[in-house]
Amino acid sequence: MIGLVHAIATPYLILGVSILLLASILASKASERLGVPALLMFLLVGMLAGSEGPGGIHFDDPYFVRLLGTFALAYILFAGGLDTDWPSVRPVLRSGMVLATLGVFLTAVFVGAFAVLVLGFTWLEGLLLGSVISSTDAAAIFAVLRSRQVSLKRQLKPLLELESASNDPMAIFLTITMLSLLGDPPLPWWSAIPSLARQMLIGGAVGFLLGKAMIGVVNRIRLEYEGLYPVLTMALVLLVFGVTEAVRGNGFLAVYIAGLVLGNADFIHKRSIERFHDGLSWLAQIAMFLTLGLQVYPSHLTPLIGSGLLLSAFLMFVARPLAVGACLIRSRLTFREKLLVSWAGLRGAVPIVLATFPMTTGIRQGEMIFNLVFFVVIASVLLQGRSLTRVARWLKLDRPLRSKWRMPLEFDRTEGTFRTAMVELIVSADSAAAGQPIIHAKLPPGALVAMIERNGEYIVPNGGTEFRAGDVVLVLGDREILEKVRNLLTSP
Repeated sequence: MIGLVHAIATPYLILGVSILLLASILASKASERLGVPALLMFLLVGMLAGSEGPGGIHFDDPYFVRLLGTFALAYILFAGGLDTDWPSVRPVLRSGMVLATLGVFLTAVFVGAFAVLVLGFTWLEGLLLGSVISSTDAAAIFAVLRSRQVSLKRQLKPLLELESASNDPMAIFLTITMLSLLGDPPLPWWSAIPSLARQMLIGGAVGFLLGKAMIGVVNRIRLEYEGLYPVLTMALVLLVFGVTEAVRGNGFLAVYIAGLVLGNADFIHKRSIERFHDGLSWLAQIAMFLTLGLQVYPSHLTPLIGSGLLLSAFLMFVARPLAVGACLIRSRLTFREKLLVSWAGLRGAVPIVLATFPMTTGIRQGEMIFNLVFFVVIASVLLQGRSLTRVARWLKLDRPLRSKWRMPLEFDRTEGTFRTAMVELIVSADSAAAGQPIIHAKLPPGALVAMIERNGEYIVPNGGTEFRAGDVVLVLGDREILEKVRNLLTSP
């Protein structure tokens, strides 16, 4: 009988999962036109499919949500590190790390004080709520900007990218610490400070060392099939997380740093591995938000509308600006830039996942914290997300988003090709090569001009093809040769 039930249920389960995934992908298209992050649409799909929506799927398992969220966050943070360009974030490293640590702590304290004075929480419960909701979401911020074809001036984009990508470990640590202080038996508060230092130091060190080790493993393992390399890195991410947690470090910080180390190094099949983890990150986000949407009960949010609105307003207009102002008081950012950084503190995936932690540990206010955080995240995305581009224009800190084009030809590293690279160079109007046929441009021997992009059209060149100002030239060759070609095409 049980076997028959499973035989009948399995096809419907597979069908339901496929429909939810397809609905989420289609909803992401709608999010671009509406100017809201896709994560909000994923949540909406989950809520509609839930027990109080048309789908009618009954789901109430915070333990499973927490486990799924842990796996998902590990891969999302690793993909974020893999995609972070170190040279672009290095100039804002100090400000970004202060925001990602001290800024998260101050936000948690301010929100905690508000919860005590206005919502009737105890101090430990208020600080737990503040810790859960203290981190920001880079994906939400830049999804809004991309949907409006807007970017940000100067160093604002790398600063927000670094802060949002690296503040999750601090929020996770504060949440776990507050749960320990509220536990049975509770830990003394003075044990939190050395624990923070230990977890951060161990997490950073293990992440850096294992990130370096990942480079060596990927480059030297010589697998028979190329498709196994992404699976290898997928397993290594879990290894980094597990080893770090086993030695009492912060596993989330470790996987982010490991991704940062790997992403800024040369390794074989780099493009295919980066694309795999980008897709895996999207799958993790969809699965996580669908499950979170199923877990929430809209009828439980209704009694908290007043409290949720007050908490959202306090977070947006008081807690976040005060934390940013304190962290950037000695930075070179202008007042307008600090104001934009304050308004760009959108909440996203991590707060909702962390909100499941109190529910699984039996905290008295666990369900209320989850519902409040869910409400605040939606309010943040709708209010801050929808108005972010208008605020950037009002502060005169916006700039047009450069449309990304792709050459229909790529070079992916394989064994024995580390001295060879393919680069895209833009021909300068005052360079010696401008107006010259390739055969007369005095390219160094060994340089191959593979393709030219001109006014949106792609040209497969021959010796008589002329270089023109503004051409994007795809050149293949050894690194030393490519530097000479760069000087020829881009220097006066």
